Amino acid sequence: MDRIRDALRRALTPALAVFTAFLLGAIVIVLTDFENLRQIGTDPLAAIGGALGGVLDGYPAMFAGAIGNPDLVAAAIRSGNPEDVAAALRPLSETLVSATPFIFAGLGLAVSFHAGLFNLGVDGQFLIGGLGAAITATLVAGYLPPPIALVVAVLGGTIAGGAYGFVPGFLKARTGAHEVITTLMLNGVAPNLAFLIVGMIGRSGPPAVLPTVPRLFDLPTIRVDYGFIVALAMAVVVSWLLFRTTRGFEFRATGHNRTAARAAGIRLGRTTMLAMSLSGGLVGMGSALFLLGPAAGLPGGPSMDMGYVAIALALLAGRRPSGVVVAALFYGALTTGAKNMVVATGIPLALLIVIVAFAIMFVAAPELTRSIWRLSSPKPSAETGGKTPGPAVPT
Repeated sequence: MDRIRDALRRALTPALAVFTAFLLGAIVIVLTDFENLRQIGTDPLAAIGGALGGVLDGYPAMFAGAIGNPDLVAAAIRSGNPEDVAAALRPLSETLVSATPFIFAGLGLAVSFHAGLFNLGVDGQFLIGGLGAAITATLVAGYLPPPIALVVAVLGGTIAGGAYGFVPGFLKARTGAHEVITTLMLNGVAPNLAFLIVGMIGRSGPPAVLPTVPRLFDLPTIRVDYGFIVALAMAVVVSWLLFRTTRGFEFRATGHNRTAARAAGIRLGRTTMLAMSLSGGLVGMGSALFLLGPAAGLPGGPSMDMGYVAIALALLAGRRPSGVVVAALFYGALTTGAKNMVVATGIPLALLIVIVAFAIMFVAAPELTRSIWRLSSPKPSAETGGKTPGPAVPT
């Protein structure tokens, strides 16, 4: 019972953070509903009621768009009709599709953050990783069995992303160039480099049939594939690497205090290059699996500025792999549900992006949430070294 009570106590602040974001978002929606508020001078009750009606219709639509309608899911399962089951499960599957690339990106950032490195190059590494996967898949298509060709293509994307992450790591280790500057500049280089490489390779003959990541369920309109399973597996691998291996200890020691790490015999240059390479490799793996999956080229994929969202999610997760998975799923649910809310209510997507940002902000600032709801701060524990747990920023 004590464990359950402690778990509920820890979950109270994040739950109130999300509630606060939705409450603030409701106020924003009401205040920007000019169509109804225009009538406030003649019929104030109808005007306010109409504005509140948009909120009351919108939030259930967001919930249904994120995980589905429980009644429809139960009815579809009872009927056993594949089309009904697919329609009922599609919202949840789209949430998983949206979250998968951010799980990989967040895991990559968790590695670099633990090593004290601020990798702002996720966008470039994602693009180059996808390019590496596409080139590799084209080269091996028709020469290897599809399952092996898929593995080789994903490996090609992982290596390409890792190589692009190695560049700022090498510059940091050998010249002292700050990784924030070099990764940002490499984000600008990546699109032009990809355009140059594609132009040099050109195309001859009919397009090759590329290997594809199989879907988890053979149901119509369901796009979630085994990339999500790989993402969960990589979260376990990264957690083991960071907290159960000597290399992970070197990453964390370097991130905590570079001077002490050097005095302990840790080779800082090698650690820096390896951490940035692993960070870029994980991003590239996520890009390869997305590119070769059924969701590629269709709505629901990450935007070109996904790196900033991934940074927020990794810090929100406290740089822990398990937290990255939860944060990515939370973000995927918010964004997928917001799109359904637009369709159902006509509320502009820009307002829903604001609500998503509010939710991440309040969850990432637990002290702000506690001050709003007059909650006492949790007592420091021995596990946190006498400090209140929360998102950590690399130094």
